[in-house]
Amino acid sequence: MKISYNWLKQFIKIDWKSEDTAALLTDLGLEVEVVEKYQSVKGGLEGIVVGHVLTCEPHPNADRLKVTTVDLGDGVPVQIVCGASNVAAGQKVPVATIGAVLYDKDDQPFTIKKGKIRDQESHGMICAEDELGLGTSHDGIMILDEKLKPGTSVAKVFKVENDEIFEIGLTPNRADAMSHLGTARDLRAGMIQKGTNVELITPSVSTFRIDKRTLKIDVKIENNKLAPRYCGVTISGVTVKPSPEWLQNRLKSIGLNPKNNIVDVTNYVLHELGQPLHAFDASKINGKVIVKTLPSGTKFTTLDDIERTLHEEDLMICDEKGPMCIAGVFGGKNSGVTENTTNIFLESAYFNPVSIRKTAKRHGLSTDASFRFERGIDPTITEYALKRAALLIQEVAGGEITSDVIDIYPKKIEDFPVFLNFVKATKLIGQELPKETIKKILASLDIKVNSVTDAGLGLTIPAYRVDVQREIDVIEEILRVYGYNNINFTKKLNATVANSSRTEDYKVQNIVATQLNSMGFHEMMANSLTSPEYIALSDLLREEHNVAMLNPLSSELSTLRQSLLFSGLESVSYNINRKNQDLKLFEFGKSYHKYDSGYEELKHLTLFISGNRSDENWTYTQKPTDFFLFKGYIDAIISRLGIDKTKTEPLKSDVFAEGIALVVGEEILVEFGTVKKSILKHFDIKQEVFYADFNWSLVLKLISNKIKFIDIPKYPEVRRDLALLLDENVAFDAVYKIARQTEKSLLKDILLFDVYTGKNLPEGKKSYAVGFTLQDPSKTLTDEQIEKVMGKLQKNLAAELGAVLR
Repeated sequence: MKISYNWLKQFIKIDWKSEDTAALLTDLGLEVEVVEKYQSVKGGLEGIVVGHVLTCEPHPNADRLKVTTVDLGDGVPVQIVCGASNVAAGQKVPVATIGAVLYDKDDQPFTIKKGKIRDQESHGMICAEDELGLGTSHDGIMILDEKLKPGTSVAKVFKVENDEIFEIGLTPNRADAMSHLGTARDLRAGMIQKGTNVELITPSVSTFRIDKRTLKIDVKIENNKLAPRYCGVTISGVTVKPSPEWLQNRLKSIGLNPKNNIVDVTNYVLHELGQPLHAFDASKINGKVIVKTLPSGTKFTTLDDIERTLHEEDLMICDEKGPMCIAGVFGGKNSGVTENTTNIFLESAYFNPVSIRKTAKRHGLSTDASFRFERGIDPTITEYALKRAALLIQEVAGGEITSDVIDIYPKKIEDFPVFLNFVKATKLIGQELPKETIKKILASLDIKVNSVTDAGLGLTIPAYRVDVQREIDVIEEILRVYGYNNINFTKKLNATVANSSRTEDYKVQNIVATQLNSMGFHEMMANSLTSPEYIALSDLLREEHNVAMLNPLSSELSTLRQSLLFSGLESVSYNINRKNQDLKLFEFGKSYHKYDSGYEELKHLTLFISGNRSDENWTYTQKPTDFFLFKGYIDAIISRLGIDKTKTEPLKSDVFAEGIALVVGEEILVEFGTVKKSILKHFDIKQEVFYADFNWSLVLKLISNKIKFIDIPKYPEVRRDLALLLDENVAFDAVYKIARQTEKSLLKDILLFDVYTGKNLPEGKKSYAVGFTLQDPSKTLTDEQIEKVMGKLQKNLAAELGAVLR
């Protein structure tokens, strides 16, 4: 938000330096991000003075040039070569003196220097209006009033305005400060607290009067909840033309482009008082003005010449033939003020903030009016702002007030009561403030003190302070005006130590994140909001389970994600498109679901890898990541967490081309594998991506069990290997299960360390090299015991799977 210092001074008499005012506003919570200089004419016409042309003679060496002598008011005439055809002796003209800075058509600066033009010295430049930034004409030099005294600054002649503009980073809750009046209110409170008593000067509307009652336009409100207050008045006989210079300067200083005097006044009052207004061409209103909603699908063309499709909840300003304006958001193409307008209907209203916000987001419109309406404006100044604008329109466009002021306000928006407890205020502030200081601060903020007791104050909060609804809000107001920097630090240091379990969620996350970082993974945080279209990529996701946003920022971010896969693939695609193709990513996040029983959030740990195993290097050949490398990462996490007794089951998810699930009991701990190419194609990913999804709730449940300790075995373990010839369709899992069933006490580990298919093997066969680790915790195994176990293993594998030793 931009605030003009000169404009601000119309509300509050202040002679502080801009940096001091900016510091106070920042302390009050209106953070001034930057203070910029503004000049109504670029360069401020510095170094440009009135010159009196004493002589004007043809240039001896150029037909189109003239040599002049000009009095600049210092008693020493200077010679200036001029190419304008209209220059003549006796004229008063603007002269850019040596050292003055002018700007070309591209706003690039150039400095006037002493020079020679065709052997004739020139000590300055006689200027045209476009060269000074005072217009666009370059037909000849400017001729000034002959009464002007030579040497007078041209900046004074044309009343160049110098201003300073505060760029305020306004927080959304401070709707009351979205105007020069609102900013002045806060500034006054801060100045009073600093001991400078100032008054708030508001524009007077005492001269407002009805001239005639010749143009009455009735108004009908069909939905008072969406339009709690609506005011209007007609003004006849206006002349639409460019605004006067002072009005244009005000708007330009805060970054607005002037349009015409009627529209400029409505913009001026909006930024002055914070009340949006709209002017309709009265001749284009058919019958009465009706404030209502229209059927869904109704077409309406707005000022930007775009045809929009209305929603059934969009509040519209209509006449008896159809819509004229999207209420509080954007005007219509066919009802606005043009250069031919002579009579206007001026609207000032208070619209429901939620309704305006929904409409603005729905149509992708963000205007100065909607920005204020959707945050909550002051409902008490609706009529006052209307009269203020009407008087300004009469001042700059002429005309007469030709109707009574319509003010439809069936249910007044009341101020609301709050009780402030002194003890609670002291506890939260950390310091006891004098009661008189508190009352003084509240009074400076227009908060009325209705009752005073030993316990606290009974207060009435003005309706425009939509952000002050509770006792804590009042305490915050007191504190920000008193000054956070004025609160003393206590000399006592208190500290507490919280007892937390080693299996707290955040601790476990840190352990796993640290391990993944050490393996080359990078943590990502994807948006929980996603596109509802992603559910079509998996048959396991249902549209009825989507958690939809009431006020989505866009259709692409309108639902909460049911799976972390698709938001993760967005990140993978984003990186690949920027030449970062070797990826290892992980995310701790939630999925969101809506069931008949209610809403549910599930926490996950997801992993993504794609591309090559490591960065390119001349010392070794690049190898792509594969399933077994990814499985190693999964096993490392499970091992680090101390989770055992997992078993492998086939995947039930249709997002994988191939993969497995690790299960504990009846619950899936993690699913991982290769993402389907059809899904990758949707994200424009052409390389293989591996994805893992941990059930984080089950992880926390499993590691929360009590840890059981066993002694480290004192006796050595023994390993024996078997090379087994098996059918191609036999999985290692079958070998593993038979081995476990054969020997339960001595067999400690089973390892598949080689798989071979190819030459020298019978058709339909493959070779597994399997290592078996045996150990007895109470004694050293004998060769006889080892051979006995291996014999049983070989026998059962042969019987069950047809395994043959190679």
